[in-house]
Amino acid sequence: MKQIAMLLLVEVFMFVPAFAQDTKSAPQAQQPTIAAVVDREISNAEKQIVDVAEAMPEDKFNFSPENLNLPGSDYKGVRTFAGQVKHVAASNYFIWSLLTGDKLPEGLKDGNGPQNLKTKAEIVSFLKDSFALGHKAAATLTAENMLQNPGSSKSTRLRLAVFGAEHAFDHYGQMVEYLRMNGIVPPASRGKSD
Repeated sequence: MKQIAMLLLVEVFMFVPAFAQDTKSAPQAQQPTIAAVVDREISNAEKQIVDVAEAMPEDKFNFSPENLNLPGSDYKGVRTFAGQVKHVAASNYFIWSLLTGDKLPEGLKDGNGPQNLKTKAEIVSFLKDSFALGHKAAATLTAENMLQNPGSSKSTRLRLAVFGAEHAFDHYGQMVEYLRMNGIVPPASRGKSD
C-alpha cells in the first residue's frame, strides 16, 4: 500500500511545474488534485469490475469453482461469483463510508453483502452504487486532509480511498478466473472485433 500511495503522490507532483519556472512568461498547466488522481483509480477499478460482473450470464452467477470437483483442488467454501461481486460492493461501502459519513445500506451487516440481493440485476446495481460512493469519497480528499484519520479509523483518508480500489482489483483477478472457468473471455481481454 505504501508503494501505491507513493505512486499516487508522484503522479500528482509529476504535473507540478518546476519551482524555478517563470510563472509570468509561461501558462500554468492545470494541476491535478489528489481527489482527481484517486478518483481516476476508482474509475479504473469500477470499469473492470462492473464489466466482469456484467459479462457473467445470470444462470452462472452462482458458479463456484467448488462445483467443478477438480481432482487435487481445494475450492471448498470459496465464494460464488455473485458472492465475489457482493463482497467487493460491501467492502466498498464499509471502506468509503468512513470518508463520506454515509450510512450503510439496509441489510449490510458484513463483507458478504445483503442476503436479500439475489438476482444479477440487483447485485450489479449494488456494485455500481458502491462505486458511486467511492467517487464521493475521493472528492473529499484534499492535500490538507489526506493524511488525517477519519473518525476512529487507524488508516488515513488517502489509505482508505485507495484501498477500496486495491481491494476491488484483488477480487477482479478471481472473478476473471471464474469467467474463464465458464468459457467466457473477460471483457478486458477481448479483441476489438469480439
